Amino acid sequence: MHVDENPQDAKQLACTDDLNGMVDDVVSHYRRKEKSQGVAIGIIRNNGAAQTWGYGYTNAVNGHKIDGETLFALGSVSKGVTGEVVAGLVDKGQLRWDDKLGDLLPKNIVLSEDAKNITLLQLATHTSGLPRQNMTKDMLENFLKYLYTGDNFYHELDSDDVLNDLSSFKKPQNPAPQYSNLGYALLGYILKLKTGEDIQQLAYDFIFDSLKMGNTSFYGNRLKAYPYRAIGHAGDQPKFIRRGEVVPDWSFNNNMVAAASLYSNVDDLLKYLRAHLDDEKPGDLNTAFQVVEKVYFQRQIEAANIAWISDTKNNQTITYQVGYIGGYSSYIGFDKKHKNAIVVLQNSFNWSNYLGHDLLLKMAMADDYQGRCTDEKKSH
Repeated sequence: MHVDENPQDAKQLACTDDLNGMVDDVVSHYRRKEKSQGVAIGIIRNNGAAQTWGYGYTNAVNGHKIDGETLFALGSVSKGVTGEVVAGLVDKGQLRWDDKLGDLLPKNIVLSEDAKNITLLQLATHTSGLPRQNMTKDMLENFLKYLYTGDNFYHELDSDDVLNDLSSFKKPQNPAPQYSNLGYALLGYILKLKTGEDIQQLAYDFIFDSLKMGNTSFYGNRLKAYPYRAIGHAGDQPKFIRRGEVVPDWSFNNNMVAAASLYSNVDDLLKYLRAHLDDEKPGDLNTAFQVVEKVYFQRQIEAANIAWISDTKNNQTITYQVGYIGGYSSYIGFDKKHKNAIVVLQNSFNWSNYLGHDLLLKMAMADDYQGRCTDEKKSH
Protein backbone atom coordinates (compact mmCIF):
# COMPACT_ATOMS: atom_id res chain seq x y z
CA MET A 1 0.00 0.00 0.00
CA HIS A 2 1.68 3.21 -1.17
CA VAL A 3 1.34 6.19 1.16
CA ASP A 4 2.36 9.68 0.09
CA GLU A 5 4.11 11.08 3.16
CA ASN A 6 4.49 14.85 3.03
CA PRO A 7 5.26 16.57 6.37
CA GLN A 8 4.48 19.95 4.80
CA ASP A 9 0.87 18.88 4.22
CA ALA A 10 0.56 17.91 7.88
CA LYS A 11 2.23 21.14 9.04
CA GLN A 12 -0.11 23.20 6.87
CA LEU A 13 -3.15 21.38 8.26
CA ALA A 14 -1.93 21.99 11.83
CA CYS A 15 -1.43 25.70 11.23
CA THR A 16 -4.45 26.46 9.02
CA ASP A 17 -6.93 23.71 10.02
CA ASP A 18 -7.79 23.53 6.30
CA LEU A 19 -8.96 19.92 6.09
CA ASN A 20 -10.95 20.72 2.93
CA GLY A 21 -7.79 21.83 1.13
CA MET A 22 -5.85 18.74 2.15
CA VAL A 23 -8.62 16.32 1.13
CA ASP A 24 -9.13 18.07 -2.21
CA ASP A 25 -5.39 17.99 -2.98
CA VAL A 26 -4.93 14.33 -2.06
CA VAL A 27 -8.06 13.14 -3.88
CA SER A 28 -7.38 15.23 -7.01
CA HIS A 29 -3.89 13.75 -7.30
CA TYR A 30 -5.21 10.24 -6.69
CA ARG A 31 -8.03 10.49 -9.26
CA ARG A 32 -5.68 11.77 -11.95
CA LYS A 33 -3.16 9.01 -11.25
CA GLU A 34 -5.60 6.11 -10.90
CA LYS A 35 -8.29 7.38 -13.31
CA SER A 36 -10.87 6.78 -10.58
CA GLN A 37 -14.51 7.15 -11.63
CA GLY A 38 -15.80 8.59 -8.35
CA VAL A 39 -14.85 8.83 -4.68
CA ALA A 40 -16.84 9.45 -1.49
CA ILE A 41 -14.89 10.36 1.66
CA GLY A 42 -15.94 10.81 5.26
CA ILE A 43 -13.71 11.98 8.11
CA ILE A 44 -14.01 12.30 11.87
CA ARG A 45 -11.14 14.39 13.24
CA ASN A 46 -10.38 14.38 16.97
CA ASN A 47 -13.82 12.84 17.55
CA GLY A 48 -15.41 16.05 16.26
CA ALA A 49 -18.26 16.52 13.80
CA ALA A 50 -18.36 14.17 10.81
CA GLN A 51 -17.44 15.73 7.45
CA THR A 52 -18.08 14.27 3.99
CA TRP A 53 -16.82 14.94 0.46
CA GLY A 54 -17.99 13.61 -2.90
CA TYR A 55 -16.09 13.55 -6.20
CA GLY A 56 -17.37 12.40 -9.57
CA TYR A 57 -20.59 10.61 -10.45
CA THR A 58 -22.31 7.30 -9.81
CA ASN A 59 -21.98 6.66 -13.52
CA ALA A 60 -20.50 8.75 -16.33
CA VAL A 61 -23.76 8.30 -18.27
CA ASN A 62 -27.02 9.31 -16.56
CA GLY A 63 -25.26 9.36 -13.18
CA HIS A 64 -25.88 11.23 -9.93
CA LYS A 65 -23.26 13.32 -8.15
CA ILE A 66 -21.58 11.29 -5.41
CA ASP A 67 -22.01 12.41 -1.80
CA GLY A 68 -22.14 10.99 1.73
CA GLU A 69 -25.49 9.30 1.06
CA THR A 70 -24.38 7.46 -2.09
CA LEU A 71 -24.58 3.68 -1.74
CA PHE A 72 -21.51 1.55 -2.59
CA ALA A 73 -20.69 -2.16 -2.53
CA LEU A 74 -18.08 -2.71 0.20
CA GLY A 75 -16.71 -6.17 -0.60
CA SER A 76 -14.52 -7.52 2.19
CA VAL A 77 -15.31 -4.70 4.62
CA SER A 78 -18.25 -7.04 5.26
CA LYS A 79 -15.85 -9.26 7.21
CA GLY A 80 -15.42 -6.67 9.97
CA VAL A 81 -19.13 -6.69 10.74
CA THR A 82 -19.21 -10.48 10.59
CA GLY A 83 -16.22 -10.73 12.95
CA GLU A 84 -17.95 -8.42 15.43
CA VAL A 85 -21.16 -10.46 15.24
CA VAL A 86 -19.12 -13.58 16.07
CA ALA A 87 -17.47 -11.68 18.96
CA GLY A 88 -20.92 -10.80 20.28
CA LEU A 89 -22.04 -14.45 20.12
CA VAL A 90 -18.87 -15.51 21.94
CA ASP A 91 -19.54 -12.88 24.62
CA LYS A 92 -23.05 -14.33 25.08
CA GLY A 93 -21.68 -17.86 25.36
CA GLN A 94 -23.29 -19.15 22.16
CA LEU A 95 -19.87 -19.79 20.61
CA ARG A 96 -16.29 -20.01 21.92
CA TRP A 97 -13.14 -18.77 20.19
CA ASP A 98 -11.48 -22.16 20.74
CA ASP A 99 -14.38 -24.09 19.15
CA LYS A 100 -12.92 -26.34 16.42
CA LEU A 101 -14.31 -27.22 13.00
CA GLY A 102 -14.44 -30.87 14.08
CA ASP A 103 -17.07 -29.86 16.64
CA LEU A 104 -18.73 -26.98 14.77
CA LEU A 105 -19.49 -28.72 11.46
CA PRO A 106 -21.96 -31.58 10.87
CA LYS A 107 -20.47 -35.02 11.54
CA ASN A 108 -21.03 -36.14 7.95
CA ILE A 109 -18.56 -33.54 6.64
CA VAL A 110 -15.22 -35.22 5.87
CA LEU A 111 -12.36 -33.27 7.44
CA SER A 112 -8.61 -33.84 7.49
CA GLU A 113 -6.98 -33.91 10.92
CA ASP A 114 -5.61 -30.39 10.32
CA ALA A 115 -9.04 -29.12 9.26
CA LYS A 116 -10.68 -30.62 12.37
CA ASN A 117 -8.37 -28.52 14.56
CA ILE A 118 -9.01 -25.13 12.90
CA THR A 119 -10.54 -22.87 15.54
CA LEU A 120 -13.18 -20.16 15.26
CA LEU A 121 -10.56 -17.57 16.25
CA GLN A 122 -8.22 -18.75 13.48
CA LEU A 123 -10.98 -18.37 10.90
CA ALA A 124 -11.79 -14.85 12.15
CA THR A 125 -8.14 -13.71 12.19
CA HIS A 126 -7.09 -15.33 8.86
CA THR A 127 -4.58 -17.51 10.73
CA SER A 128 -6.11 -20.93 9.91
CA GLY A 129 -3.76 -21.58 6.99
CA LEU A 130 -6.71 -21.88 4.59
CA PRO A 131 -6.00 -20.37 1.14
CA ARG A 132 -7.68 -17.27 -0.27
CA GLN A 133 -10.03 -19.53 -2.23
CA ASN A 134 -10.18 -23.19 -3.24
CA MET A 135 -8.47 -23.31 -6.65
CA THR A 136 -10.54 -26.01 -8.29
CA LYS A 137 -10.88 -26.41 -12.05
CA ASP A 138 -14.25 -24.60 -11.95
CA MET A 139 -12.81 -21.73 -9.89
CA LEU A 140 -9.90 -21.30 -12.30
CA GLU A 141 -12.16 -21.35 -15.36
CA ASN A 142 -14.51 -18.80 -13.78
CA PHE A 143 -11.59 -16.55 -12.83
CA LEU A 144 -10.26 -16.57 -16.40
CA LYS A 145 -13.74 -15.70 -17.65
CA TYR A 146 -13.91 -12.84 -15.11
CA LEU A 147 -10.81 -11.20 -16.60
CA TYR A 148 -12.76 -10.63 -19.83
CA THR A 149 -16.31 -10.19 -18.50
CA GLY A 150 -16.09 -8.97 -14.90
CA ASP A 151 -18.53 -11.71 -13.83
CA ASN A 152 -18.53 -13.07 -10.26
CA PHE A 153 -16.21 -16.10 -9.96
CA TYR A 154 -16.94 -16.99 -6.32
CA HIS A 155 -20.08 -19.09 -6.86
CA GLU A 156 -18.40 -22.18 -5.44
CA LEU A 157 -17.54 -20.39 -2.19
CA ASP A 158 -21.10 -19.12 -1.94
CA SER A 159 -22.50 -22.67 -2.10
CA ASP A 160 -22.05 -25.48 0.42
CA ASP A 161 -19.37 -26.84 -1.91
CA VAL A 162 -17.13 -24.64 0.24
CA LEU A 163 -16.88 -27.66 2.58
CA ASN A 164 -15.56 -30.07 -0.04
CA ASP A 165 -11.85 -29.24 0.07
CA LEU A 166 -11.51 -29.59 3.83
CA SER A 167 -10.93 -33.34 3.55
CA SER A 168 -7.48 -32.78 2.04
CA PHE A 169 -6.43 -29.61 3.90
CA LYS A 170 -2.89 -29.56 5.30
CA LYS A 171 -1.87 -26.61 7.42
CA PRO A 172 1.23 -24.72 6.23
CA GLN A 173 4.41 -24.75 8.31
CA ASN A 174 4.46 -20.95 8.34
CA PRO A 175 1.80 -19.76 10.83
CA ALA A 176 1.65 -16.19 9.45
CA PRO A 177 -1.80 -14.77 8.59
CA GLN A 178 -3.04 -15.61 5.10
CA TYR A 179 -6.10 -13.77 3.83
CA SER A 180 -8.91 -16.25 3.23
CA ASN A 181 -12.31 -15.70 1.64
CA LEU A 182 -12.72 -19.44 2.07
CA GLY A 183 -12.34 -19.02 5.85
CA TYR A 184 -15.01 -16.35 6.03
CA ALA A 185 -17.37 -18.33 3.81
CA LEU A 186 -17.01 -21.09 6.42
CA LEU A 187 -17.85 -18.54 9.13
CA GLY A 188 -21.00 -17.65 7.17
CA TYR A 189 -21.94 -21.34 7.06
CA ILE A 190 -21.26 -21.79 10.80
CA LEU A 191 -23.30 -18.72 11.80
CA LYS A 192 -26.39 -19.98 9.97
CA LEU A 193 -25.88 -23.50 11.31
CA LYS A 194 -25.49 -22.46 14.95
CA THR A 195 -27.99 -19.58 15.16
CA GLY A 196 -30.60 -20.41 12.51
CA GLU A 197 -30.35 -16.80 11.28
CA ASP A 198 -28.46 -15.20 8.41
CA ILE A 199 -25.80 -12.55 8.87
CA GLN A 200 -28.11 -9.68 7.92
CA GLN A 201 -30.51 -10.36 10.78
CA LEU A 202 -27.68 -11.01 13.22
CA ALA A 203 -25.89 -7.78 12.21
CA TYR A 204 -29.12 -5.76 12.30
CA ASP A 205 -29.95 -6.94 15.82
CA PHE A 206 -26.43 -6.45 17.14
CA ILE A 207 -25.01 -3.43 15.25
CA PHE A 208 -27.08 -1.70 12.57
CA ASP A 209 -30.21 -1.03 14.63
CA SER A 210 -28.43 0.36 17.71
CA LEU A 211 -26.13 2.58 15.63
CA LYS A 212 -29.03 3.74 13.42
CA MET A 213 -27.32 2.49 10.25
CA GLY A 214 -30.49 2.49 8.15
CA ASN A 215 -28.63 2.53 4.81
CA THR A 216 -26.49 -0.55 5.44
CA SER A 217 -27.38 -4.10 4.44
CA PHE A 218 -25.84 -7.37 3.30
CA TYR A 219 -28.65 -7.35 0.72
CA GLY A 220 -28.14 -4.02 -1.02
CA ASN A 221 -31.08 -4.40 -3.39
CA ARG A 222 -33.42 -4.16 -0.38
CA LEU A 223 -32.28 -0.61 0.39
CA LYS A 224 -34.27 2.37 -0.91
CA ALA A 225 -31.10 4.00 -2.24
CA TYR A 226 -30.11 0.96 -4.32
CA PRO A 227 -31.45 2.30 -7.67
CA TYR A 228 -29.28 5.40 -7.15
CA ARG A 229 -26.14 3.52 -6.04
CA ALA A 230 -22.68 4.12 -7.41
CA ILE A 231 -22.19 1.80 -10.39
CA GLY A 232 -18.98 -0.25 -10.43
CA HIS A 233 -16.29 0.41 -13.06
CA ALA A 234 -13.20 -1.44 -14.23
CA GLY A 235 -9.84 -0.23 -12.99
CA ASP A 236 -6.79 -2.38 -12.28
CA GLN A 237 -9.18 -5.34 -12.67
CA PRO A 238 -10.74 -6.98 -14.62
CA LYS A 239 -7.50 -7.06 -16.58
CA PHE A 240 -8.96 -7.21 -20.08
CA ILE A 241 -11.75 -4.66 -19.72
CA ARG A 242 -10.91 -1.05 -20.51
CA ARG A 243 -10.45 1.13 -17.41
CA GLY A 244 -13.61 3.16 -16.75
CA GLU A 245 -16.02 0.68 -18.37
CA VAL A 246 -19.06 -0.39 -16.33
CA VAL A 247 -18.73 -3.95 -14.97
CA PRO A 248 -21.40 -6.31 -13.59
CA ASP A 249 -22.52 -6.17 -9.95
CA TRP A 250 -21.62 -9.19 -7.87
CA SER A 251 -24.27 -10.77 -5.65
CA PHE A 252 -24.34 -13.64 -3.16
CA ASN A 253 -27.15 -15.44 -1.38
CA ASN A 254 -25.48 -18.04 0.83
CA ASN A 255 -22.14 -18.42 2.64
CA MET A 256 -20.27 -15.56 0.91
CA VAL A 257 -22.88 -13.03 2.05
CA ALA A 258 -21.04 -12.76 5.38
CA ALA A 259 -17.69 -12.36 3.62
CA ALA A 260 -18.33 -9.82 0.87
CA SER A 261 -21.94 -8.74 0.32
CA LEU A 262 -22.34 -5.56 2.39
CA TYR A 263 -23.62 -2.27 0.93
CA SER A 264 -23.44 1.03 2.79
CA ASN A 265 -22.63 4.72 2.46
CA VAL A 266 -20.17 7.16 4.04
CA ASP A 267 -22.72 8.60 6.48
CA ASP A 268 -23.55 5.19 7.99
CA LEU A 269 -19.94 4.02 8.09
CA LEU A 270 -18.92 7.15 10.01
CA LYS A 271 -21.48 6.20 12.70
CA TYR A 272 -19.90 2.75 12.76
CA LEU A 273 -16.37 4.14 13.07
CA ARG A 274 -17.35 6.66 15.76
CA ALA A 275 -18.60 3.74 17.84
CA HIS A 276 -15.08 2.28 17.59
CA LEU A 277 -13.53 5.59 18.70
CA ASP A 278 -15.88 6.40 21.57
CA ASP A 279 -15.51 3.40 23.93
CA GLU A 280 -19.14 4.04 24.87
CA LYS A 281 -21.07 1.75 22.55
CA PRO A 282 -24.66 0.74 23.18
CA GLY A 283 -25.16 -2.53 25.06
CA ASP A 284 -22.84 -5.43 24.24
CA LEU A 285 -21.12 -3.61 21.36
CA ASN A 286 -18.53 -2.23 23.78
CA THR A 287 -17.06 -5.66 24.51
CA ALA A 288 -17.22 -6.87 20.90
CA PHE A 289 -15.51 -3.78 19.49
CA GLN A 290 -12.74 -3.98 22.08
CA VAL A 291 -12.16 -7.64 21.15
CA VAL A 292 -11.71 -6.86 17.45
CA GLU A 293 -9.28 -4.02 18.22
CA LYS A 294 -6.91 -6.51 19.90
CA VAL A 295 -3.93 -7.74 17.82
CA TYR A 296 -3.66 -11.54 17.71
CA PHE A 297 -0.63 -11.84 15.41
CA GLN A 298 1.85 -9.04 15.98
CA ARG A 299 3.86 -7.41 13.19
CA GLN A 300 4.52 -3.83 12.08
CA ILE A 301 2.44 -4.01 8.90
CA GLU A 302 -0.83 -5.96 8.60
CA ALA A 303 -0.91 -7.30 12.13
CA ALA A 304 -3.92 -9.61 12.43
CA ASN A 305 -6.96 -8.59 14.44
CA ILE A 306 -10.38 -10.21 14.16
CA ALA A 307 -11.25 -9.28 10.53
CA TRP A 308 -9.50 -5.90 10.93
CA ILE A 309 -5.76 -5.37 10.48
CA SER A 310 -3.38 -2.91 12.14
CA ASP A 311 -0.32 -1.03 10.88
CA THR A 312 2.11 0.68 13.26
CA LYS A 313 4.04 3.59 11.76
CA ASN A 314 5.73 6.59 13.37
CA ASN A 315 4.54 5.44 16.81
CA GLN A 316 0.96 5.49 15.55
CA THR A 317 -1.40 2.55 15.07
CA ILE A 318 -3.99 2.55 12.29
CA THR A 319 -6.66 -0.16 12.45
CA TYR A 320 -8.36 -0.65 9.11
CA GLN A 321 -10.05 -2.81 6.49
CA VAL A 322 -10.03 -2.77 2.70
CA GLY A 323 -12.54 -4.27 0.32
CA TYR A 324 -12.56 -5.00 -3.42
CA ILE A 325 -15.53 -6.42 -5.31
CA GLY A 326 -16.78 -6.08 -8.89
CA GLY A 327 -16.03 -2.48 -9.82
CA TYR A 328 -15.55 -1.11 -6.29
CA SER A 329 -12.79 -0.39 -3.76
CA SER A 330 -13.39 0.52 -0.13
CA TYR A 331 -11.36 1.52 2.92
CA ILE A 332 -12.38 2.21 6.51
CA GLY A 333 -9.91 2.93 9.28
CA PHE A 334 -9.35 4.66 12.59
CA ASP A 335 -6.54 6.02 14.73
CA LYS A 336 -7.61 5.53 18.36
CA LYS A 337 -4.81 7.67 19.81
CA HIS A 338 -5.84 10.83 17.95
CA LYS A 339 -9.55 9.92 17.69
CA ASN A 340 -9.46 10.19 13.89
CA ALA A 341 -11.41 7.99 11.47
CA ILE A 342 -11.93 7.86 7.72
CA VAL A 343 -14.10 6.19 5.09
CA VAL A 344 -13.04 6.07 1.41
CA LEU A 345 -15.46 4.50 -1.08
CA GLN A 346 -14.78 4.25 -4.82
CA ASN A 347 -16.80 2.98 -7.75
CA SER A 348 -13.62 1.83 -9.50
CA PHE A 349 -11.55 -1.27 -8.77
CA ASN A 350 -8.14 0.14 -7.76
CA TRP A 351 -5.60 -1.91 -5.81
CA SER A 352 -3.81 1.34 -4.88
CA ASN A 353 -6.46 2.16 -2.30
CA TYR A 354 -4.09 4.18 -0.09
CA LEU A 355 -6.12 7.39 0.33
CA GLY A 356 -7.39 6.45 3.79
CA HIS A 357 -3.95 5.61 5.19
CA ASP A 358 -2.48 8.75 3.66
CA LEU A 359 -5.04 11.07 5.23
CA LEU A 360 -5.01 9.36 8.65
CA LEU A 361 -1.21 9.67 8.82
CA LYS A 362 -1.31 13.32 7.78
CA MET A 363 -3.99 14.13 10.37
CA ALA A 364 -1.97 12.40 13.11
CA MET A 365 1.17 14.32 12.15
CA ALA A 366 -0.85 17.56 12.18
CA ASP A 367 -2.27 16.75 15.62
CA ASP A 368 1.22 16.06 16.97
CA TYR A 369 2.53 19.29 15.39
CA GLN A 370 -0.32 21.47 16.72
CA GLY A 371 1.57 22.76 19.75
CA ARG A 372 4.61 23.79 17.74
CA CYS A 373 2.39 25.60 15.26
CA THR A 374 0.88 27.64 18.11
CA ASP A 375 4.37 28.49 19.39
CA GLU A 376 5.46 29.60 15.89
CA LYS A 377 2.42 31.89 15.60
CA LYS A 378 3.26 33.51 18.97
CA SER A 379 6.90 34.04 17.97
CA HIS A 380 5.75 35.96 14.89
